[in-house]
Amino acid sequence: MLGINDPWILGVYLLSVLSALLCVAYGLANWNRGQETEAEEIREECSWEKGEARMDDKELGL
Repeated sequence: MLGINDPWILGVYLLSVLSALLCVAYGLANWNRGQETEAEEIREECSWEKGEARMDDKELGL
């Protein structure tokens, strides 16, 4: 079969292809997961940056 005489080598090739297909299926299933909290994370990051800017201004006396 395909010039591969050793069944262990054939098994390794098949497992490699199957694992690649599994990775693609997992990626497609979880493509947009996690975007529900993205807006909240952006607001939190802006809040942190504003707080850091205020601390820097206070520390530098500006």
